[in-house]
Amino acid sequence: MEAVHRIYEIKGRKYTSPLAICVGDVHDIQRFAVTDHLPHGLLDSLLPGPVTLVLTRGESSILEKSLNPGLDSIGVRVPDCNFIRAVARGSGSALALTSANLSGQRSSVDVRDFENLWQHCAYIYNDGVLPSGRAGSTVIDLTSVGKYKILRPGSAEEETVAVLQRYDLVEDGNAS
Repeated sequence: MEAVHRIYEIKGRKYTSPLAICVGDVHDIQRFAVTDHLPHGLLDSLLPGPVTLVLTRGESSILEKSLNPGLDSIGVRVPDCNFIRAVARGSGSALALTSANLSGQRSSVDVRDFENLWQHCAYIYNDGVLPSGRAGSTVIDLTSVGKYKILRPGSAEEETVAVLQRYDLVEDGNAS
């Protein structure tokens, strides 16, 4: 958990702002979150890609309880970057995930965008300019059976909503 605390320190992030996790493969998600209420094939239709799914953290989750304390949910990504997925697979667990910027500042799309943070990084991997721009991932809450809620439109909202509707999920109209 020391690494997670360092993320908060370096970014100047409030501890009340939860971190998401990144896993190497879609089938890994069930180790960290409850997925049995989701239609068969939904996760494979959404991921890998620029989508973060908010799911209930299960009782059998192998996540540290101190990650996002007080929350019974967790944001999970399977990015469409083979390198990061290989790192996650190699860790045997999940990676804490956040954008490479100071909290509250514009998202990075190029390594030069976060040059001010390089001194805090053990390694910097450059895979070029992000194609999705600064919108970030689309964040979808899938904690309710048969429903979804868009928490952040992000770079893949239209495609994501189309997939959710194809699986007969309906938008949850309740205010957060």
